[in-house]
Amino acid sequence: MQVYRQFLEDEAGMGTVEVILIMVVLVGLVVIFKKQMGDLVKKIFQKINSDSGTILSYMGGDGTLLS
Repeated sequence: MQVYRQFLEDEAGMGTVEVILIMVVLVGLVVIFKKQMGDLVKKIFQKINSDSGTILSYMGGDGTLLS
């Protein structure tokens, strides 16, 4: 009976369990919102690509600003 009580009171592995639970929640969120995150990243890169064309139009071929 003493061994059983010691087992119930032992908290040595609690940190590992907490980390695993947090990882499971994060993976679940990624699975749920995968499409939305993909669309967001796609929009961000499209915006960067279109804005880089605007910036390059103000620069000469050697990288200096045109006046």
